[in-house]
Amino acid sequence: MGTSASAVAVEKVKRRFRTREERRRIVEETLSSGESVATVARAHGVNANLVFHWRKLYHAGLLDQAPSAAASNEVRLLPVVVQDEPAREEEAAAPAASSAAVHIELPGHAYVSVVGSADPAVIRAVLESLRG
Repeated sequence: MGTSASAVAVEKVKRRFRTREERRRIVEETLSSGESVATVARAHGVNANLVFHWRKLYHAGLLDQAPSAAASNEVRLLPVVVQDEPAREEEAAAPAASSAAVHIELPGHAYVSVVGSADPAVIRAVLESLRG
């Protein structure tokens, strides 16, 4: 028996980067058209599993126009409410420096009170550990 050698041509396909807008457009096409995800993916030269992943991101709101704060390393600001509290008799007699109070309530998470003067770095460290 003779052996025959066969040549197999392997073509390396360069990966194409899709912009956020392109990914969103492809996902919206799968949602609005009657076509299957596989058909839409094939029409755009994309693996169907990747389109399913993009759909999850889309439904989570992560394929919006601008990158979300959760996806970047930007600082997120929390809403703040400033309320006047009636002074209690024992607080009225105390010096002004010790009567200052900061109350921070994170819904469902924690309640932090800092009474008197406190180092801003300490307050920041406490808040960042709660955000974690």
